[in-house]
Amino acid sequence: MKYRYLGNSGLAVSTICLGTATFGQKGWGCDKTVSHNILDEYFELGGNFIDTADKYGDTNSERYIGEWLNTKNRDNLVIASKCFFPLSENINDKGLSRKHILSACENSLRRLKTDYIDLYQIHNQDPQTPLIETLDALNSLIDHGKVRYVGLSNFPAWKIIKMYHLSDKHNFRKFISGQFLYNLLKRNIEQEIIPACEDVGMSVLCWSPLSGGILTGKYDSPTKPPKDTRIGQRTELTKDKYQSWYNNSIDTVKLLKKIAKDFNKSTSTVALSWLLKNPNVGSLIVGAKNKNQISDNCAASDWDIPTETWKLLEEKSKIKFDYPFDVFSTTTEGWFERIG
Repeated sequence: MKYRYLGNSGLAVSTICLGTATFGQKGWGCDKTVSHNILDEYFELGGNFIDTADKYGDTNSERYIGEWLNTKNRDNLVIASKCFFPLSENINDKGLSRKHILSACENSLRRLKTDYIDLYQIHNQDPQTPLIETLDALNSLIDHGKVRYVGLSNFPAWKIIKMYHLSDKHNFRKFISGQFLYNLLKRNIEQEIIPACEDVGMSVLCWSPLSGGILTGKYDSPTKPPKDTRIGQRTELTKDKYQSWYNNSIDTVKLLKKIAKDFNKSTSTVALSWLLKNPNVGSLIVGAKNKNQISDNCAASDWDIPTETWKLLEEKSKIKFDYPFDVFSTTTEGWFERIG
């Protein structure tokens, strides 16, 4: 297993992060025994980075991890959790207010059976709470030893930049990472979010790096997926904000399968290795429903996709950026050909 530092920090994490949204989730998730088996396998393979959220599995994900964590050396692991979504009918039990953040963190600590959370992340945007209130609350958690580092998830580029400068102005600790939907079939964040993260020294953590299982090669088309698969059980993954099947998606998956066969690798390994070629990516958050899946996914950490092969997938899966990025790319074409 290989490791990378998150953002402008000294926190080293494995390039494959164990995502635990399946833990305790009814229907398409896994129970406590299977969850603990997956955790054991991941840890044995050298993984040290576990991502959860208070919302996952209706708080069961944190509870399962907490019970397992008691059997391990806490200092050997990097535990990440998140807050934002409501867990009750309480009007203040949601969002990014100081009241909710402090309360949510205490509850997560109790469920995780730990004194501190390594990486505490705000899970989504709150249109009501001022950013300075959110930043102040997170900084307070670090001051009181409840949290070591802070991150964010699902924020637009302009807010990333604004929060960085607010933190700089008020001498708050800065975010070291941002979680975003990013994979071979969903590359929208390359337009503004990745450049913004790079500019302020944040690592990108990729959620759904296998596009809900599409990049494992188990699906041949967006219609009639096998019922025992995640997409077969979660129809929302095929439309709207989670949509992954575009005009060139089938061709991309076909190329992915061919490359995997040529290198005697799984399609998952190739798809994940393509993401890790990007130096702005800190880790890939990969979920699993059994031990075999996590073993296969972790293999991507130790295989570096050849540059020419990466370029083939880059070209096949690229998306067209809209104005003003299309204007910029055409007017600056060839500027650097004679430099260096």
